[in-house]
This record gives sequence, C-alpha cells and structure tokens, in this order.
Amino acid sequence: MDFDFSDDQAALRDAVQKWVEKAYTFERRNAIVAAGGFDRAAYGELAELGLAGLYVSEGDGGLGMGPVEGMVVMEELGRGIVLEPLAQTLIASGLLGGYAPANLKASWLPRVASGEALVVLAQQERKARYRLDICATTATQAGKGWTLSGTKNLVPVADQADAFIVPAMAGGQLALFLVERTATGVATRGHRTQDGGRAGDLTLKDAPAQLITTDGQTALEHGVDIGIAATCAEAVGVMDKTLAITVEYMNTRKQFGVTIASFQALRHRVADMKMQLELARSMSYYASLKLNAPTAERRAAMARAKVQLGTAMRFVGQQAVQLHGGIGVTDEYIVSHYFKKLTQLEMSHGDTLHHLGEVSSRMQDTAGVFA
Repeated sequence: MDFDFSDDQAALRDAVQKWVEKAYTFERRNAIVAAGGFDRAAYGELAELGLAGLYVSEGDGGLGMGPVEGMVVMEELGRGIVLEPLAQTLIASGLLGGYAPANLKASWLPRVASGEALVVLAQQERKARYRLDICATTATQAGKGWTLSGTKNLVPVADQADAFIVPAMAGGQLALFLVERTATGVATRGHRTQDGGRAGDLTLKDAPAQLITTDGQTALEHGVDIGIAATCAEAVGVMDKTLAITVEYMNTRKQFGVTIASFQALRHRVADMKMQLELARSMSYYASLKLNAPTAERRAAMARAKVQLGTAMRFVGQQAVQLHGGIGVTDEYIVSHYFKKLTQLEMSHGDTLHHLGEVSSRMQDTAGVFA
C-alpha cells in the first residue's frame, strides 16, 4: 500500500504550515485567548485558504476533498495549537452534505464553504456523558416546521457560531435539526475552555428548527467519527511540536556544565515519547482511512484509534512537562499550552476509558458471533 502523499496533498500541507508559522504566532494566539478564545478574523483566514470548504462538494462551492486531506490540515493546525474550530466545520460539512435535504444544502453549504457561516455540532448533554444514544432535548412538530426544547453543554464557540446541528428526540426517535443562533427561543452562555479556546451552553425553548434527517443516530455517529478522526490528526500535530520543543529545550538547558540532552536516562525518555508519537500517527492514519468504511467497521476503528491516541497524548504531555521542570507548567512558556491542548483533546469525543470500553464491548460482540 502506498502511504506517500500526493502532490496536491503535499501542497495543501505546505500552505497550511506556512499560514500557521507566519500568521498564527504564539503571540497572536495569546491575544486571542485574552480576548475570549475565538477570533472570527483568524477563522476567516482559514476560509480564505479554502479550508472551510474542504469537505463541501465543488458544486456547493467547496473543494470536494476527503479524509486524508482533512487529516493533513488538522495535523498542521495542531502544530500551531490553533483555537478556531475547523474540525467542527468538517463535521457540519459532512452531516449537511451527507444527510440534509437539497434545500438545506443549498442554503447553508455555500456559506459554510466561504466561511460566511460557522456551523457547529451541539450534541453534549450532562446526563449523556459520552453516549450518543442518550438525549433529553425534544423536538415537536409545529405545522410544516419543528421546535426544539432542551440544553446542550460544551458546545464549541456557542455564543459565536451562526447555527447549530442539534440532536433531539422526535416521536421516540433521534433526529438531527439545524437551529440558527439568532432564532427566537435560543440562548447561549459562553466560557473559556482549558486550552484557551471557547465553548458554551446552548439553551433552546421552543426554538424553530429545520429537520436535517430523522435517522439521527446514524448521522450523529458519522459526524462524531469525523470529529474523532480530526481530533486524532490534530493531536499528532500537537505531539509532534511538543516533542520538538522539548528536544530544543534539552539541547540548550545545562546542568553540571553540560546540556541535559547528553544524559542517557533523559534521552531514553525522549525516545519513549517518539515511540508513542509514531504509534499515534499510525492510528491517526488508520482512523482517517476508515472514515468511509461501513458503519460497524468505522465505529470500531475510531474507538481503537482514540484509545491509542489518548494513551499517547497523556504520556507525551506529561513527559514534556517533567523534562522541562517547573517552567513547563507556566503560562509564559509555550509547552504548557501544548500540554493543556493534549489534555483537552484526550477528553474530546469520549476519553480513553470510554473508548476502551467501546473496544472491549465490540470484541465481546464479535466473540459471541463466532462462539
């Protein structure tokens, strides 16, 4: 199997890498964090590169690319610990493009692709934890339309997004709806997240909504799997840069008159970090390549990938801080921000223990089939 990237994929990586290095400096990121954790101008720059339209078809104004291109982009954004939620745009593009009726696609996909509209998935509820089949939000049919009531938590850029994709129970079945933030009955309360980004609570009270699909469980699982693959790729970029920062520090920090990089015990720890990074990179590739697989195969692949990525993120982040010493946890030093990002990504779309349970459950189901 050929794992080399095509010329177009390499050019895409190069373009995103240059933007991160030149336009999204650590100083600019700190300013965005201080201003609330989201910058519409920075998101607009990503859209100008065509990234908001990555998963949108060419007929709807996008690039019509696929999971490998998404992985390439998210890795580079991870290296810059970019706060703007492009992964949410990939999820929204996949859900609207794959499940929405034609009129909804025509209304929203060109705006998503241009960066004019930021649409995010709002599925998390307090009682659901990471389960996708638990939903307290309700949908009521009102004439030819629908209204939604309920509360969603940890919604990315909740008070800044233009619209939300919301799972809700409609007649005992999970369905997906699109709700505009400016609609009546919609209230948001934003807050900063651990990594310096932005999220918030979304409260709906008889809020008008447009139906995306009545097969909400299938669509939601697909959307979350797009998010998991994007999270895995982003984490690889974060870990790659974390390792590079740590090695650079060890090559300059001196103790007993020599650089600490010369200490064999510390070199072994760096080698272990590199091993975890490469294991994570392989599983990130695996997750992206399985995004278009049949549902059961895709879901199992995402759980496996998230277990390996979660293990690697925790190890690489903790080792980086320990090898830096006290400076590694200060806000003034860059590696602490990478550590926070890894900590948050490990919890995104289900933490390691949750997905370990998923892997175990699927293995038991398979054993039962062949028993």
